[in-house]
Amino acid sequence: MKDINDTPYAAYQKFMEYMVDTGQRSVLYWDVMRQRGNQYLEQMAENIPHVLQFKCDLILDGRKLTPPVNYGIVKIDPPKGTALDDRKRPFVVIDPRAGHGPGIGGFKADSEIGEALRAGHHCYFIGFTPFPEPGQTIDAVIDAWAVFLDHVAHRHPEADGKPVVIGNCQAGWALMMLAAKRPELCGPIIAAGSPVSYWAGVRGANPMRYTGGMLAGSWLSALTSDLGNGMFDGAWLVQNFENLNPANTLWSKQYNLYANIDKEGPRYLGFERWWGGHVVLSGEEIQYIVDNLFVGNKLSTAGIVSADGVRLDLRKIRSPIICLCSKGDNITPPQQALGWIIDLYGSDADILAAGQTIVYSVHETIGHLGIFVSGSVAKKEHQEFASNIDLIDCLPPGLYEAIMQKKKADDAGIGLVIGEYISRFERRSLADIRAMGGNTPEEERCFAAVARLSDVTHGLYRTTAQPMIRTLSSERSAEWLRRMHPLRLSYELCSDRNPAVKPLPEMAQQVKKNRRPVAADNPFLEWEKSFSDWMTFSLDAYRDFRDMMVEQMFFGIYGQSWLQALLGLHASEEPPRVKPGRDADHMVFVKRRIEELRLKMDQGGPREAAIRAVLYIRLAENAADERGFETLRRIRAEQSSRKTLAEFKQDLREQFFMLHLDEKRAVALISELLKKEDHDGRQLFETIRTMVTAGGPLNEEGHKRLAQVEQIFCPPQPAARSRRKTETPA
Repeated sequence: MKDINDTPYAAYQKFMEYMVDTGQRSVLYWDVMRQRGNQYLEQMAENIPHVLQFKCDLILDGRKLTPPVNYGIVKIDPPKGTALDDRKRPFVVIDPRAGHGPGIGGFKADSEIGEALRAGHHCYFIGFTPFPEPGQTIDAVIDAWAVFLDHVAHRHPEADGKPVVIGNCQAGWALMMLAAKRPELCGPIIAAGSPVSYWAGVRGANPMRYTGGMLAGSWLSALTSDLGNGMFDGAWLVQNFENLNPANTLWSKQYNLYANIDKEGPRYLGFERWWGGHVVLSGEEIQYIVDNLFVGNKLSTAGIVSADGVRLDLRKIRSPIICLCSKGDNITPPQQALGWIIDLYGSDADILAAGQTIVYSVHETIGHLGIFVSGSVAKKEHQEFASNIDLIDCLPPGLYEAIMQKKKADDAGIGLVIGEYISRFERRSLADIRAMGGNTPEEERCFAAVARLSDVTHGLYRTTAQPMIRTLSSERSAEWLRRMHPLRLSYELCSDRNPAVKPLPEMAQQVKKNRRPVAADNPFLEWEKSFSDWMTFSLDAYRDFRDMMVEQMFFGIYGQSWLQALLGLHASEEPPRVKPGRDADHMVFVKRRIEELRLKMDQGGPREAAIRAVLYIRLAENAADERGFETLRRIRAEQSSRKTLAEFKQDLREQFFMLHLDEKRAVALISELLKKEDHDGRQLFETIRTMVTAGGPLNEEGHKRLAQVEQIFCPPQPAARSRRKTETPA
């Protein structure tokens, strides 16, 4: 007998099952879109809309400062059952104001705020209102953040260290500007997905960096602000993000909701609550950002001077800087997140001379938003940074890469690991950053030409068109333009304000009662998925072709020698960007410190000898392991009187620099330090052995150094000599 699946009736039956299912999914899909529109209207109606999932209390309002800003800082209330330790340094999370509202750093339990709370840290959040204060500037924002951080530090006098500050995306570069201006305020800084070197990137991968050139500079930002009556609609920034990935914007995101409508709705609405929460920047803010950063790229070469005359040189930052980036991020690729390091430092020795500790972590696949939104990143990178922040703060100066490996039952010192991953901080060099790719001098000259042209076109706009545009603009026209923005309109049109969608709630309710999902092996459903794959492929192909054409046009236009010459750039050996030289005062300070450290090499006692010995052994490994530091932490906790973390960090850095200056002499003097106080050499050495081997067996050089240290701390006792009678010759 012929199988029923091969009959026309069976095919018709499967087709009808599919049509019922797709009709029901369509109703449910549009009902979710209606809910999205209503959610948008409710969010925009709030005085201070945000997406924080934690209860909080406002402690400082920036609108009451002088000058006022639309920022404020709140204290996060820990969830029930969360134990906080007053001795642990507080965390402060700052969200980007790049078109969206605040709260993404605490969007859900598995987030930056959630992981900091789980690690026992008090947590604060710096957010903002939808509209800036009149005439608000970036300088005013940074000064307000300084007030907030100073207030947090005074609220936690028992904390063992200054506050840890996390800056997401655009908040990251602003945070680094603050730390360069007021280095005494910040503890370790975490810049998550933060672009600092805007020209950096590689061909064929980073199309967003060409935007300024294709728009002929920053004049369009000024025009948009003027049309907005002095305000710049952040929805335009969000539009730029969406244009980067048309497949996701126009198809994949919506199809994923449609295809999984029975379970995807709540997650989709939760994210859209933040994605659609558009905010506004002042004209002064966006122009500062575009001129100095997006087009000018001045921050990574210390080219920005604050309103009160302070040069914002990132080499002045004294706290560890942690840069979290991803190869899958097409908005802030690793080159833009890390390029400032090779812009500011000519050699690895320069990093040491500046006394700076820089740690970076490069994710392999996660996208831009995932760096500070993804639960998997929160449970790995952010959790590990939170649990190992004291170790990072105590790392000797230099460049490190954070390596996180899933722990296994047979790993050495497994009881010393706090989370699910074992963190190691391995030494790297500037060559490792350069190996990620970057611009040639010819490509740098093209971006420099854009910066020069931007000054010209912006100046022409200000002289010719700006007075007329400002005269014609009003608050009413600006509000109308904001409401008519395509992104804002897409939310508002599909909401209960539109009579056409009024029947949807009742229809969706009926569909849910009679839901008949189609079988997964239905051939028509498989054709639907194939069509979806084809749509995604086609839109990706369009994106790749578009990006290729934009890149070729960019270098084709701005690579013209006549245009560069017209803009004052000469095709010579002179680099298009002048990198900052060494600060003379700082070099005098370094020279004086070197002499002081040479004189102090024989000062101290067994404690200093032990620190020097541990560093000497671990230098052979070129890495710091969390298990060794956890061993040290437990030893310190057992001591009744111990130095603070800041004092320990200072001692450790001094011993590190002594070894760096003259390793042979520094090691030779360990025995002199041991003679100055009574101590149990064998017990002290066993403590050293425990610390340096907590992460597993040492390499060959490490073993040699450990044996050498054992000889110093536990010298062999001379054998008792028998007295001989001296015979007198006859």
